[in-house]
Amino acid sequence: MADDLYRILGVNKNASESEIKSAYRKLARKYHPDLNKDDKNAAEKFKEVSNAYDILGNEEKRKKYDNNEIDAEGKPTGFGAGFGAGGSGTYGFGGGNPFGGGFRGAGGFGGAQGFDFSSIFGDDIFSQFGAGAQGGGKYGARKGQDISYNMRVDFLDAARGAEKKVNIGGKEVNVKIPAGMQNGQTLRLKGMGNSGLNGGENGDVLITVNIAEHPYFKNDKLDILLNLPISIKEAISGAKITVPTINGKVAVKVPPFSSSGEKLRLKGQGIKTKSAQGDQIVTLQIMLPKDKSTELEKLSQNIENYAVRSF
Repeated sequence: MADDLYRILGVNKNASESEIKSAYRKLARKYHPDLNKDDKNAAEKFKEVSNAYDILGNEEKRKKYDNNEIDAEGKPTGFGAGFGAGGSGTYGFGGGNPFGGGFRGAGGFGGAQGFDFSSIFGDDIFSQFGAGAQGGGKYGARKGQDISYNMRVDFLDAARGAEKKVNIGGKEVNVKIPAGMQNGQTLRLKGMGNSGLNGGENGDVLITVNIAEHPYFKNDKLDILLNLPISIKEAISGAKITVPTINGKVAVKVPPFSSSGEKLRLKGQGIKTKSAQGDQIVTLQIMLPKDKSTELEKLSQNIENYAVRSF
């Protein structure tokens, strides 16, 4: 096995321990013989990536490999090549074979000479493998693998609730988006993932919702936030202004002598769920005209200064 071990795992030589472990987990899932019984090359690929991880996943062995003290099979190079059991007794799985006695028929692995895959994956990974993994009934009926999707959702659909069609494995499925869905939350479609193994239940479909930004609405949990630009005249004299909400347009009264930053609360105009109701919070923003106004300049000269700062 003369291939470069970093290339086998698809990482660079500066990869961190966690990056190497993550790469190995993905490849081990991909090539595990119990999931690729019709692919004759899968077992060999699995042995290859397992051997690579046995060396690169061990700090001491990785250092020796990087310093060219051992080769890709874990055997000493140079003067150390003649020592040990076949030159690999202290570096690999034993005898150069990472699975010891090899595979036991279609059932899974033989004794990997003490190598415990659950220490790398955790027992959950064997939910993807048949009852033969580690040779016994310990891993019998297993739930199928979950499938992950990302779905982009319009802001108003997430706020008010909606139904969207999603193509899952060539089949169109109606997905119900509950009102008040938050960005990054996950919807679970029970039993619509990969088939279970050995009579186990199917996996689920996990849909992560990415909510598109709205041109003027934002939300704080169930409250809808809106910045409302007003003119100087509206701020001084007060005004009745029609504003948008997620449920349609409503009229709001701006009190006389309002300041920028003051907030008006529109009760019940926020996001409504089965158990709660939000409001809409309108923040006033006094806007000066973009073009120079001589009338405003004259007016300002006739206004006496008044206290606006406390520092």
